[in-house]
Amino acid sequence: MLPEAPFRGQVFTVSAISTAIKQMMEGVFSGVFVEGEIGQLREADSGHLYFNLKDAHALMSAVMFKWDARKNGLELQEGLQVRVFGDLSCYPKQGKYQIIVKNAETLHKGKLFLEFEKLKQKLQAEGLFDERHKKPLPAFPRRIGVVTSASGAAIRDILSVLRRRSPNVEVILAPTLVQGEEAAGQIAQAIADLNKITPAPDVLLVGRGGGSMEDLWAFNEEPVARAIYHSKIPIISCVGHEIDFTIADFVADLRAPTPSAAAELVVQNTDGVNKHIIQLQKRLFQSVSLFYERAKARVEAAAGSRIFKQPEILTQGKEQRLDDLTLQLENAMEKHIAAAQTRTELLTHKLRALSPFAVLGRGYSITRNAKGEIISRVHQTQERERIYIQVKDGMIHAEVK
Repeated sequence: MLPEAPFRGQVFTVSAISTAIKQMMEGVFSGVFVEGEIGQLREADSGHLYFNLKDAHALMSAVMFKWDARKNGLELQEGLQVRVFGDLSCYPKQGKYQIIVKNAETLHKGKLFLEFEKLKQKLQAEGLFDERHKKPLPAFPRRIGVVTSASGAAIRDILSVLRRRSPNVEVILAPTLVQGEEAAGQIAQAIADLNKITPAPDVLLVGRGGGSMEDLWAFNEEPVARAIYHSKIPIISCVGHEIDFTIADFVADLRAPTPSAAAELVVQNTDGVNKHIIQLQKRLFQSVSLFYERAKARVEAAAGSRIFKQPEILTQGKEQRLDDLTLQLENAMEKHIAAAQTRTELLTHKLRALSPFAVLGRGYSITRNAKGEIISRVHQTQERERIYIQVKDGMIHAEVK
């Protein structure tokens, strides 16, 4: 018979449980060595180093405070196989256990990690990771292509999410191996095949569930990277768990931490979209109703106004103003005409007074030669020359003797 649990039936706070676990771990696992591969390395603004230690089957959090990092002198890198020395503890705020690293020494870099870094640097130099090559994802895809194993957990997770969020979307599965020597070639071929079908999918999900670096290695191979790069259809890479990164993630148009997350990203939630449409319909109806009410009020106000009932009011003032202007114009014209007549009479009298014909009326005459020149002296004439004498009532033709 098993001994009765010593705390059965007692009620604890979360803080009390976390503190008890922290004390227990620090008391039992103090001054231990742990071997593993560094992943998710991050240096905080404070200078403290946060990272994971992982092997093929498990993962644990680690922290190395800046004073221990400076004393240690080892430059930590992701993918580095290390043996660390420190104390296991519990971080109550996040409810997770971790090792507080006092010292670390390198073991080696694995062969796969070296190959990963070599290919990553090569493809990056060729521009396969550049943001300018990233294609935008469709907002509302109707056909989704999936490249993964037909029997794996990834396809089940993807289909489950898609049925829940967008049940009308069409899913086209291109089944492939996702690990092993033949996996990379099959994945690359599946991507190329989905690009050739008609009608083509709107977006592709390429990935698999979690595993070790060896399990995920097909997504670190060059044929898969180039197939993703040359795809005309946008691709979401969804390989492994959140902490796993592959070459496919860097080349793809978008990286999702898991296959389920990829399905969440690729489609809008149908319920959310329907609610949004209903909200837009309500806003449209409210806007139309408000416009109608305002227009109706303006029409009613116009119909009840004095101007609407007596439209002649609009022109009465203008017609009276027109009469005033007409009268002013007539008065002005009469004054101008009278002044012009007076000036004309004065000029006529002056013209008559200055006219040579007035002189002729008093008994004078004007004598001209044949050229029409006025003769005022005797020496201007010659004997037998024809001259013309103008008097008041006509012209006298004469000859000089």
